[in-house]
Amino acid sequence: MLDRLSPNPGSRRARIRVGRGIGSGRGKTCGRGQKGAGARSGFKRRTWFEGGQMPLARRVPKGGFKNPFRREFQVVNIQSLTRFAEGATVDPKALHEAGLIARPDRPIKILAEGVLQAKLVVRADAVSAAARAKIEAAGGSFEPVSRSEKGKAEAARPS
Repeated sequence: MLDRLSPNPGSRRARIRVGRGIGSGRGKTCGRGQKGAGARSGFKRRTWFEGGQMPLARRVPKGGFKNPFRREFQVVNIQSLTRFAEGATVDPKALHEAGLIARPDRPIKILAEGVLQAKLVVRADAVSAAARAKIEAAGGSFEPVSRSEKGKAEAARPS
């Protein structure tokens, strides 16, 4: 019965046969207009080409600025530090092993989201004022990570 299958009526349109007389509506120039690149065979219009008009990408004003000296921190909230035991030293290596940061050799900043009860020694590149206050209120302390230690961590990292 596969030989009797046919598409539903109106679901497929007949292709337009160009260049078959003026009565067809697509005779003579075949819908290509007169002369110019578009009338020639092999013509391919560039993507976003606007017919010689000033392109949109050049018409709109350019804006913005990317700071080449920006330091991008890996952010860790106080709330995440509750998994560490009382009196533990929370350093980049410990944060990495706990799965809180992706790379121990990149800068880390501690932020104040959440509550901290455990007394911890937190070692990171930066800390917000509110986070420092919460760490010290719990009896802990914050120590900035020195650059020489970061170099050691980077050297120890397998490539």
